Amino acid sequence: MIDRIRSLLAVIEEGSVNRAAVRLRITQPALSRQMKLLESEVGGRLLERGSSGVTPTGLGHALVKVMRPVVDSYDAALADVRRQARGFRSELRVGFLISAAQPILTPALERLRNTHPEIKLKLHDMSPKEQIDALEAGEIDLALIGQEGAVAARDFHSLKLGSLGVCAALSSGDPLAARKRIAIKDLAGRDFIGADEDHMPGRNRWIASLCRSAGFKPRFLSIIDGITHMLSMVASESAVTLLPDYFRAASHPGVTFVPVADANARWDLIVLWQRGKTSAATTALVAALKATAS
Repeated sequence: MIDRIRSLLAVIEEGSVNRAAVRLRITQPALSRQMKLLESEVGGRLLERGSSGVTPTGLGHALVKVMRPVVDSYDAALADVRRQARGFRSELRVGFLISAAQPILTPALERLRNTHPEIKLKLHDMSPKEQIDALEAGEIDLALIGQEGAVAARDFHSLKLGSLGVCAALSSGDPLAARKRIAIKDLAGRDFIGADEDHMPGRNRWIASLCRSAGFKPRFLSIIDGITHMLSMVASESAVTLLPDYFRAASHPGVTFVPVADANARWDLIVLWQRGKTSAATTALVAALKATAS
């Protein structure tokens, strides 16, 4: 039907079936048949034919008012898909962790705006699991994710942007909170706050692995579904958790972030994007993220 609607628009704009047929590069009888088929589909006359030419009926005006935006949207969407097929995309949908935005994403986006001002960005603050699910569903093009991205790296293109240090989140009244640095073994016997697998897959395994390397098995007091709630539990329960080092620039009432000295205590920052032909926009943002992280 979209082609017949487009033909109707041409007839109305030209005021003549003959002139519209020339513009559309089809024969006049073929165009007349299209109009009759369209009128049959709609259920009423769309055109008045008179001595001065062809004009739309009231129903024709109503159809044009409703369908012109649809045709324009269809044409724009098709043009965008064709650009994607050639490796170009004017819009880039990015999932990210809000905690990683200030040190990594924000500077990278500034680089991207300077080099590719034509790219339109849609940013989505998502938990790690939400990013992975959105990538799998094709709802985002790229995910800036932490250590959790390692569990999904086999399903997407991936790049480790960097390996960051680790800090311990401690209750501000904890004796260890006064130290400049601690070792993970200093946390033996403490209650840990863990992360819900549905929000941060692999986070608890990462913490457990670091603790095992330090000679003990962590005891998880609670499993929490978000960083803010996790830090509140650290403060209220005098528990601990391990986080990437960029949290040291954050603040939370009753919580102190202390750097971890263990050489093997690292947090990988990973970018994931869809497999297949990579768009120029995605390539540009990955390059900007890599340059910022380095």
